[in-house]
Amino acid sequence: MAGPIPELEDRALECARKLCEAERVLLASHIDADGLTSAAIASQALERAGIPFETVFEKQLDAAAIEAIAATEYDTVLFTDFGSGQLDEISVHEADGAFTPVIADHHQPADAETPYHLNPLLFGINGASELSGAGASYVLARALAEVSDETVISDGGSETAARADNRDLAALAIVGAVGDMQDSDGELHGANEQIVAEGVDAGVVEPSTDLALYGKQTRPLPKLLEYATDVRIPGISGSERGVLSFLDELPLELRRPADGGGDGNGDDTGEWRRWAELTADEKQTVASALVKRAVSRGVPAGKIDRLVGTAYVLSDEPVGTELRDASEFSTLLNATARYERADVGLAVCLGDRGAALEQARTLLRNHRRNLSNGIDLVTEEGVTHTDNLQWFHAEDRIRETIVGIVAGMAMGNEGISRSKPIIAFANKSDDDAGAGAEPEPEPTDDQKQEVKVSARGTHSLVRNGLDLSTVMGQASRAVGGDGGGHDVAAGATVPKGNEADFIEHADELVGEQLS
Repeated sequence: MAGPIPELEDRALECARKLCEAERVLLASHIDADGLTSAAIASQALERAGIPFETVFEKQLDAAAIEAIAATEYDTVLFTDFGSGQLDEISVHEADGAFTPVIADHHQPADAETPYHLNPLLFGINGASELSGAGASYVLARALAEVSDETVISDGGSETAARADNRDLAALAIVGAVGDMQDSDGELHGANEQIVAEGVDAGVVEPSTDLALYGKQTRPLPKLLEYATDVRIPGISGSERGVLSFLDELPLELRRPADGGGDGNGDDTGEWRRWAELTADEKQTVASALVKRAVSRGVPAGKIDRLVGTAYVLSDEPVGTELRDASEFSTLLNATARYERADVGLAVCLGDRGAALEQARTLLRNHRRNLSNGIDLVTEEGVTHTDNLQWFHAEDRIRETIVGIVAGMAMGNEGISRSKPIIAFANKSDDDAGAGAEPEPEPTDDQKQEVKVSARGTHSLVRNGLDLSTVMGQASRAVGGDGGGHDVAAGATVPKGNEADFIEHADELVGEQLS
């Protein structure tokens, strides 16, 4: 069976063979949507291959976390969605014989080597835009199916075959890629496209051209349009009255029929339908009217084009749920992990549609409220501009686990430019341990004095030379911290009190990149 990404196939098979040799495996993964889907893909592939394993999550794979992993009795450790950037630390324990690492990651590797290292960057594939951590885990999962003793039932059924060779896990890989913002130009590219193709063949993914708005599955039409601010349409974006007027003028029946019973069991005025419930012709009518309104209000053509993109629908999930749309699914997962409940997100990825899903939805409501409050705070208090970037310090007012999301979403608001990268600081807390891990010891005074740094840019800035992974890594290490990530989004940890020096270094680096 040929793997989905030919350039990675040989390395993926080497990693898979090593895992199959292990008596048991410790699976360690990051906690965001890409990390959760990476862990879910890897755990299902290990289970299907008959390899015993345990899963732990880490918010940050630092030296202390790696040392704790080395202290376990596992001889083989599978790292997903991190590990490459920490390979210098990992290799020390590998050399000591503590464990053999197998890494499926897409972040910039540290200056060290290990034989079982599956990373697209090692093979000329962009890990920031073409293959996510979940994508790397998917490539490994496909290889595991090949080298394990699983057999396909001879009835030839497509669903059975997809499960036997792990192609059904392509759906989670796509959720991870979307959660990692690799569809920011409207669709997935590069190696991700090959995973989409396998998902289509397996019957688990349906890509289609659609409105590029968040909430098409779950939000009533007025809220879908009111909250869609990536492309601002005057008179509609942010205006409840404007949206209702716009929809009422359309020659469509966009409300569900009132039940007319008046007994309190239905909506006698007729509830608004959701985008996912419209017919193809109805969607075309609404979309055309949106474009016409945008043109009439002077929205630039380039921005109007961003109203349409590729939607990735997960075929096996019910219409009208967060899990049906890859974008909404990834947001749901982010809401679990960033509030110390990675175990809930993993359970949802593994198919729990009962208690875990309801808990995830509760966390999502809380997440949205916190994001809204954070964006309001940053917009009201403003940011500090330097020559080449802009920054703010949230201290304890925005959780460190969401401050980067807030920073990215605030870009474009009044006083917050999209033509400069934004850097956000937040105090690190001692209550954000990854779910599933052993209880952490009481942090030392030095640990309590760390500050989380998150950076966000735009793909336009990246095309002009911005690489926030380099900026965050070099600027943080210059002040006694460490960091890394991707060109468009990256993070770091620095000692408290060094924020001004960090900004000075970061500003100089960004200036050099964009000059």
